[in-house]
This record gives sequence, C-alpha cells and structure tokens, in this order.
Amino acid sequence: MKYLVRQKIFSLGDSFSIKDEGNNDVFIVKSQLLSFGKKLRIFDLAGRELCYIEQKLFRFMPEYDIYIAGYHAANVKKKFAFFKNDFVVTSPNSQYHIDGDVFAHEFRIYKDGRVVANISKKFFSFTDTYMVDIDDGSDQVTTLALVIVIDMVCHDNDR
Repeated sequence: MKYLVRQKIFSLGDSFSIKDEGNNDVFIVKSQLLSFGKKLRIFDLAGRELCYIEQKLFRFMPEYDIYIAGYHAANVKKKFAFFKNDFVVTSPNSQYHIDGDVFAHEFRIYKDGRVVANISKKFFSFTDTYMVDIDDGSDQVTTLALVIVIDMVCHDNDR
C-alpha cells in the first residue's frame, strides 16, 4: 500500500495528514501541546486512537516508544553514526531495523530481515512530505508510526 505522509504547515505542534495513493485521507496525526517531550497520536477518520507515540527524555540519542491499542508495540532508538541515519527498533513481536542515507531522505524498514517499507522524503516541498510504500502483509499503522518517528528525529530542526 502506498501512502503520502505530509506535515501540516499551519498547526501548533507536529501534525500530519496521511493519504492513500488515491489522495484520500486515511489517518490523522496530532501532537499533544504543552508536554515534556513529544507525544503524538494517530487517529482514523472516525476519531478513534490507533497509535500513541511518546519521546523518552534524557537520552544520549533520540528514543521513542510506540503503543498500539494501549500495548507497547516498539521502542525506537537512533544509532550513533556519522554518515548514516539508522535506527534500532525493539518489538516484542518482531525484530525491525531501519536503514537511512546520509541526507535522511531515503529509508528502508526491515522486519525479521526482509524489507517491508521504502520511504522517500521529497526534496523540494514546502513541508516535510514522505512517499511511503508498505508491504501489504505488514502492520500499516506501526510502520506509519515509524515514519513519524523518523521525521521527528531527522527533520524536526528543519522547521
């Protein structure tokens, strides 16, 4: 399934719209204002919370926890590297790994050793915009949450 993840330009805090390849809204991402650390939620169009993302504070490298339906689904840590943007994702269900290029514009998400998603950030865009191609057999919401974490870690200071 292909998605377009676009940050909303006129919003307080981090806010994203997620559209399918037909340019139809599928999910909405909203941040919690006035909190210590970043806290975001992914909602379906009916307003049901599907995912909660929380930044862990006081870490040497950026770290986030992802919760799906109230259960801890993954912990995402950026690896220390000079010329790569790689992440380690610890999950009780599967082993993920994220490889990124030096410019943080191209990423691949691996689950149990095989590629399940390709992420491309548009170079010339007014807001952070990502094309995401997720394997149909993969958990779409968890993978989209990983894309949101990648943006917060790699491109939050660009704004």
